[in-house]
Amino acid sequence: MYKAIKRIGASISVSLTLIIGFGVTALLFLGTCKLEDDAFSLDFERRVMIRVTTLQRGLEEAVQVLTVINRLFATIDSPTRDQFHTFTEPLLEKYPHVQAFSFQRFVAGSERAGFERHMQATYPGFGISTMVDGKIVPAPPRERYLVVDYLEPMQGNRAALGLDLSGNDVVMRALQQAIESGKPVSTGALRLAQASTDERGLLVLVPVYRYGMPLNTVAQRRAAVVGDTTAVFHARVLLQRIFNAVGPLRSEDVEVSVYIGTSADTADLVYRSDNAGTGTLLPSWLGYRKPLHIRRTFNIAGQPWHLEAKSAPIALTANHANSLLILCAGTLLTLLAAAYLYTLSMRSRRIQRTVEERTAELRLTNVLLKEDIHARQQVERALQLRQRAIEASANAIIIMQATAPDYPIEYVNPAFERITGYGAGEVAGRSIRVLQSKDGDAQGFADIWNAMREQREGNVVLRSHNKNGGEMWNDFYIAPVKSDDGQVTHFVAALYDITSMKRYETELEFQANRDVLTGLVNRNMLRKLLEEAIAYAERYQRSLWVVFVDLDRFKFVNDSLGHKAGDVFLKTIAGRLRAAVRDTDTIARLGSDEFVIVISEYTGVGLDTRHLQRIQEAVAAPMTIEGHTFFPTCSLGVAAYPDDGRDAETLVKHADIAMYRAKQNGRDNYQFYTPAMNAQALERLRIEGDLRSALERNEFVLHYQPKIDLRSGAVVGMEALIRWQHPELGMVSPVRFISLAEETGLILPIGSWVIRTACAQTKAWQDAGWSKLRVSVNLSVRQFVQKDLVSSIAAVLKQTGLDADCLELELTESLVMNDVEHAIGILSELKELGVRLSIDDFGTGYSSLAYLKRFPIDVLKIDKSFVRDITVDADDAAITVSIISLAHSLKLHVIAEGVETQAQLSYLRLHGCDEMQGYLFSPPVPAERFGELLQEKSDTVTSTLAISSR
Repeated sequence: MYKAIKRIGASISVSLTLIIGFGVTALLFLGTCKLEDDAFSLDFERRVMIRVTTLQRGLEEAVQVLTVINRLFATIDSPTRDQFHTFTEPLLEKYPHVQAFSFQRFVAGSERAGFERHMQATYPGFGISTMVDGKIVPAPPRERYLVVDYLEPMQGNRAALGLDLSGNDVVMRALQQAIESGKPVSTGALRLAQASTDERGLLVLVPVYRYGMPLNTVAQRRAAVVGDTTAVFHARVLLQRIFNAVGPLRSEDVEVSVYIGTSADTADLVYRSDNAGTGTLLPSWLGYRKPLHIRRTFNIAGQPWHLEAKSAPIALTANHANSLLILCAGTLLTLLAAAYLYTLSMRSRRIQRTVEERTAELRLTNVLLKEDIHARQQVERALQLRQRAIEASANAIIIMQATAPDYPIEYVNPAFERITGYGAGEVAGRSIRVLQSKDGDAQGFADIWNAMREQREGNVVLRSHNKNGGEMWNDFYIAPVKSDDGQVTHFVAALYDITSMKRYETELEFQANRDVLTGLVNRNMLRKLLEEAIAYAERYQRSLWVVFVDLDRFKFVNDSLGHKAGDVFLKTIAGRLRAAVRDTDTIARLGSDEFVIVISEYTGVGLDTRHLQRIQEAVAAPMTIEGHTFFPTCSLGVAAYPDDGRDAETLVKHADIAMYRAKQNGRDNYQFYTPAMNAQALERLRIEGDLRSALERNEFVLHYQPKIDLRSGAVVGMEALIRWQHPELGMVSPVRFISLAEETGLILPIGSWVIRTACAQTKAWQDAGWSKLRVSVNLSVRQFVQKDLVSSIAAVLKQTGLDADCLELELTESLVMNDVEHAIGILSELKELGVRLSIDDFGTGYSSLAYLKRFPIDVLKIDKSFVRDITVDADDAAITVSIISLAHSLKLHVIAEGVETQAQLSYLRLHGCDEMQGYLFSPPVPAERFGELLQEKSDTVTSTLAISSR
């Protein structure tokens, strides 16, 4: 009975031992499997997301390449085929994944024959074609074609030249979307004409618009489009190279499929990794894990892309080494314990104590084993966490062996691959000097080498180059790693990418020393460069010139077309100045329309005025802005070192003074500085300072010179002429201050005062009984181009009560001929107001008779330079008679100014001149005297005319 009970107890003990042992082993096995599966899933998802990010970046970079190509057509009006080839050649070398760059041009059906003949001169046998069922055939007649005109490279893409894409709905929809959105747009997958297989490709299009057309609205862009620039991509080749940029996928554990679309439609498949479709036929319950499947959809250039990644079935033993070890160990221990317990239970009672002790030892062993397993799991988790942290770090981590002399690389994290472009496989076993280039930071690498040789920490700012040759800056930290016995076995280095910060510093330095608009040296940098040039000239006993360049009448461009057109004008002039001087000379922009050029003398190359003539000729070339053609000129002032100054500030100041003398001499010339100019400049500064307050202090007065009708002898009007009664200088001639008022802008308030005062005085004389008087006032360039000219004159007439036809505005030839169309518009508005218009100094400029008949003018005024010699100079007499005849044929009134002799008067009356003014009858007089002259001159004129008619 005892034996039976003991035998039953032994069976129960063995059974309980097996159940408990297998249960604990199963729990440990399943827990460890779950941890290993989670680690595998996270690692797989991380590697897939790297591919997704890489694909997005690669496709965006491909789109950016096309944007660069399109800038050629936005910058240059109708670039040539050679320019297109030159522009795209380096981009094709830099981006080998681009199949081709092309320019598609819209060709009307009526232009097809001419277009084909033009292209056949370069490409014999050329014809507009289309693709039908994968074959290239001549295109059928259409109202309009979208033809591949420019194509680079031609090798491998010849079949696409002349291809008509207007019948391809995919391409036309993409082009229409690009026009509406104003952004690059990608087509869906399509068959390429240059592809020899059925593999798909895609096009990225950017519209090309007619040069200079407005593009603010969709309607404007549709009206201005003339074609598009296209980047052609072989889809499989493009994606293969993008993926390979961060290292090839391991074909044994993942397959990648890419579709152009929003879903995994077989018709949209453009890429599948080489291992796609591989797998195992064995079910998962035979030891294979179920594959993981990840899907991502994103948008590039208006086109959705869909990526799917699936892991290959992996044997259970591949990543479950620890769990299987626990399973085997637990099972073995459980079986051994059960066998041992069973053996002990069958032994005699006298070894019962030993069995119990051994059982207790076994239990203790199981507890220790659990603790060991738990500790091992914690270590593995810590190692995995550190590994993930290193791989997720935004900074590059490098681990190198402490083996001189090369200190080979043992490990790099993904950030290293992203920053440098080198994959882990490319640098493994190689020296860190793989990052050093010929023109790189040799001293920085030497410091790193010294730190490793001395087995210490080191930190340097390192300039190097990535795999593609691009410059990069890194903050490089290195530290030794020691073993338990204190020996240095490895070095760990961290690379912090500071390239963007360095570029920002370079940009700030550039902006501090360069003019933002033109890119030329600014005022601050000019001083430094000029001082260096002076030091060089002094050291080698050479001369140099400081040339102050000021553009003539630049304010007219700004005032008439706006500051945007003015900026275009200045950038164009800056480019011309660069081309007109040597590379060794310095060009700076001081501000507005002022430039300074430093021309140095070198061995065998002296200083010659031909340098100045070349600058003037470069500036004077015709320029068209917003449909208006300008003929710019410039005034140059030259100061020479060492004669005119020995420091930078003095030389620039004296060159500025010489430039003002050039402007005083009629502009469009150059003047060398002389000491006498300095005194004139000081006087000019004084006059400018006093001129600013003269209007407030009521120092201006008007003098009036009468105009005489040569038929009746009556005083029919007068010209209002401004004078400045300076408190110290006395009566200042307008010659000394009018041009200065023009430059400073004071001419606007002064001119407004003149018109208002002249109108008020004329109205007063009319009220006193001289009802037929008409006053004429000169308009300056600045007054003529001000936007409120017409409204301000209308306000003055309303305020003073003077009739509009009693006010005559005199304009010079050069003023109205500078921009004829603009001048005609302003003159028409003034004419609608009712005022009379006169062309002053007629014959001294470059009037075109074709334009003269379009001007709504009333009077031509013969310049006194012709009147002065009409009795002794046959040419002046002939010109005067011609002007009178021309004016009368155009039904215009003629006034001669500067009449000083009886002979001149007789000649003018003989040839039918209508009116005259001059010292023969009266100089300009103050308003107080003019009223007295009205009656006096009436009698004098009558007698004078009687004499001239004899």
